[in-house]
Amino acid sequence: MTGNVILEVNNLHKLYRLGAISSGTLKKDIARWWDMAVLKKEDPLQKIAGEEWQDLRKQNLLWALHDVSFTVREGEVLGIIGKNGAGKSTLLKILSRVTRPTKGTVKGRGRVASLLEVGTGFHEELTGRENIYLNGNILGMTSKQVDKKLDEIIDFSGVEQYIDTPVKRYSSGMYVRLAFSVAAHLEPDVLIVDEALSVGDSEFQKKSMNKIREVSSKQGGTILFVSHSMHAVQSFCSRVILLESGRIINDNTPEKVISQYLHSLQKKKRIQTYSNPDKAPGDNNIRIKKVYLQPETGHAAEQVTVETTVHVKFEFWNLQPQLDISVGMYLFTVSGECVFTTLSDPLKAENGLVEGACTIPGNFLNNDSYVISLVFLKDISDDIFYYEECLFFDVEDVQGEHKWYGNFSGYVRPKLPFTLSMKTSNGG
Repeated sequence: MTGNVILEVNNLHKLYRLGAISSGTLKKDIARWWDMAVLKKEDPLQKIAGEEWQDLRKQNLLWALHDVSFTVREGEVLGIIGKNGAGKSTLLKILSRVTRPTKGTVKGRGRVASLLEVGTGFHEELTGRENIYLNGNILGMTSKQVDKKLDEIIDFSGVEQYIDTPVKRYSSGMYVRLAFSVAAHLEPDVLIVDEALSVGDSEFQKKSMNKIREVSSKQGGTILFVSHSMHAVQSFCSRVILLESGRIINDNTPEKVISQYLHSLQKKKRIQTYSNPDKAPGDNNIRIKKVYLQPETGHAAEQVTVETTVHVKFEFWNLQPQLDISVGMYLFTVSGECVFTTLSDPLKAENGLVEGACTIPGNFLNNDSYVISLVFLKDISDDIFYYEECLFFDVEDVQGEHKWYGNFSGYVRPKLPFTLSMKTSNGG
């Protein structure tokens, strides 16, 4: 049961002037610095009022947030979702006091710990141990209070061997494990997490999700969680906000908001292609070239019905000289429930382009909306890249509404061997 309001956001706006680095003159730059650094005022270039707006709107401006208002209660786990550029990260940066709003107010109480991106709040020249104390002090804790949590933080992070090494030498995975462990164990009143857990391995992600639940349920902490994984949002958020172009367009239960969001993506997600490996999803092992859904009819845009056989096809660049790679496919319902998972046989791949396909037979899936995620594995068990929610599609029953028995129950409706016949009479 959630308690009193711990965070209140009123009429929040954030305006960026695209491409602008300075005010245009040295005099204005100095005045701007004086207002912000010495007088502790808001950035004068961000004020929007009266006649100034008439000039600003003629420039190259971007509303990252526009009239955003909501409240969060103690113990609540609030998910924030939306497409790239919707304003999610900007909102969390304002709530974390990393940046200031152009207009509007944020009222909160208690300690706020933020995990906005890998290494946020870390000083790269300091060791992992020193950064733990630094972050504790930033949160208002004494060194003695941090002492009590130190062993637990180090053990959870799994970087014991390197805890006295400067964090600039950490891998991205080590960075995020320690950063999350620090943020989650220093007993914040509000924990803000923005997609950072996607950097960790799957085992650490599961452990982190359990810790987030513990912070909320056992410690009474409040969580603000941004993720592109609807399965993660569905699994532990009690409420979800959907942002679009800097505005809140829905604030409701996870089921209702996620359904609206995924349906808005479906038309664009039957196929994804990338021509430049450097800009394609992936890592230093593989990069995605193409992922698409092809119905048996042969045309990607064709309607998929319960009788339609569907081929899930993909191509990726293998960037390693010798890589034992397998690909797993997850099929989820639009509400985040896993229908099934399947795994390819391993391939010893050379540098170059690799293609793959998985077939979902007709007369197998029930009419519903579905989401596909692909996971790329090394030596069958080690995750190297998880391509979350890369394809969306609907399965329709074009005649179902005219049949007297209505919709079938369940995620699947396979057409199995099923016979009926009159029993031959033996005269008995």
